[in-house]
Amino acid sequence: MLKYSKALRVTGGSLRAACRFQSTKSPANLEAGSNDASAAEDASTTILADKRDASTVISAFEDSSRAATWLTALAERKRQLAQGKVIDSFAYNTPQVPVISDKTRSESFSYLTLNFKEDLWLADFYVNAAGRLRMGQIFQDLDALAGRISYRFVSPAAPIIVTAQVSRIYMLKRINEIADKNFILSGSVVWTGRSSMEILIKASTTNESVKKNLKEEDIKEEDVFLTASFTFVARNPETHKSFPINRLLPISENEWIDYRRAESQNAAKKLAKNKDSLDKQPPTSEESQLIHKMFLASKELAKYNELPKNVSLMKDTKTQSTSFMQPQYRNRHSYMIFGGYLMRQTFELAYCTAASFSSSFPRFVSLDTTTFKAPVPVGSVLFMNSTVVYTEHIHQQEFKPLSKELAEGSFSEESFLHFDARPTNVLSNDPNNFLNSPGTLIQVKVDTSVKALNESKETPSGSFVYSFFVPTEAESDSIKNPGFSSVIPETYSEMIEFIEGRRRAQETARYAQQIQN
Repeated sequence: MLKYSKALRVTGGSLRAACRFQSTKSPANLEAGSNDASAAEDASTTILADKRDASTVISAFEDSSRAATWLTALAERKRQLAQGKVIDSFAYNTPQVPVISDKTRSESFSYLTLNFKEDLWLADFYVNAAGRLRMGQIFQDLDALAGRISYRFVSPAAPIIVTAQVSRIYMLKRINEIADKNFILSGSVVWTGRSSMEILIKASTTNESVKKNLKEEDIKEEDVFLTASFTFVARNPETHKSFPINRLLPISENEWIDYRRAESQNAAKKLAKNKDSLDKQPPTSEESQLIHKMFLASKELAKYNELPKNVSLMKDTKTQSTSFMQPQYRNRHSYMIFGGYLMRQTFELAYCTAASFSSSFPRFVSLDTTTFKAPVPVGSVLFMNSTVVYTEHIHQQEFKPLSKELAEGSFSEESFLHFDARPTNVLSNDPNNFLNSPGTLIQVKVDTSVKALNESKETPSGSFVYSFFVPTEAESDSIKNPGFSSVIPETYSEMIEFIEGRRRAQETARYAQQIQN
């Protein structure tokens, strides 16, 4: 039998062969090929991206003693099923007896460098159509790095560790260019429970080459442009019950601050979930008035045969996508899909929804609390449904946003555009802040469900809520000024979605204020 690394090298070899028709003038590290345009590949970037993806996978497997090809893992699962057993992990199936010890934050610290300034082809893999950072790729890297951090912390024990929740991912400031800087993703465990841990990751930029053996204190706060919090849980692969992990021992004032903050936020989430959920409690008096205004707005809208510019009914913003889960995107346990891949897929769909809705290139602002309700097995079908559930106009207090048609007198001054309450966000004077110019905050919710081929029903697997910002004036010459965008709910359930979106926007605004303070 071939060793896994050798088998993967064969795969890498085939990719190199596929790339040989690239121009010899290409700066990429490819084999020399033909200069004849008729012999060159059209999808050069796709081939390069696939090659880089494969190289990453190869390196990961070669560095791991627990690696298994899908064919090997599949054969083992069939053998176990024949014996009446069901295994959750190919490699992590014999955990050591846990010996709980105290570990410091530095013992879990890990980082990933993206040297865009020194490798333009790497930057090409992470750039979006607007020339900015493609966040879906970053989400995938964030989750992978968080997984690495979690396993460093629980070692030498070897439980199954899975992403339970993404507490929040938030952009602190805009990133306009990516090829003139090197990027660093770094993080560590900041809080632990009995079998769960919270991991804080920061993304930063630097004009310098990233030194080897980077430490957490080397990351400058002024260089940080994104923060991400993940919650991971450990399970015993044999009993499927919770698995006790090492305890975190904060040793500095800042570490204690992060520990207490994570602890209080976890407690607040549990309290809010039980107390303030609209599934259990009616809307507040203020929210009920807003619902009535939305009802009147939808009636006003029904009078017109054509909607004004950038105004859409909530039901018309829906976008759907269906994917078959292939083994190339499995996690280290071999049988389930990697959480970062799910984040990337849902983000890409949310981005499509926001872009289509606003007719512009939206900027990512935040991912709100997301709980992974059910695992997504390899060989299952993933259904994703995306909807714009909330919009908010960011403007000067004395300004009243109108659509183009309304401004020209085509619609009544008592317009349906003015049902929204006071914005939860205000214009900022910070040139690096998203909200330093008038625009629309767009919240997109992606509901996912999974269906195994041997089951008749779909199982909800989680909801992802992404917030984007679109300025009223276009940031690209290729599109027209988008103006303000508005989503109009019609049914009571859609109005409740809007109210929940407003609550999330308020929570995000408080979080942003807390960071600034």
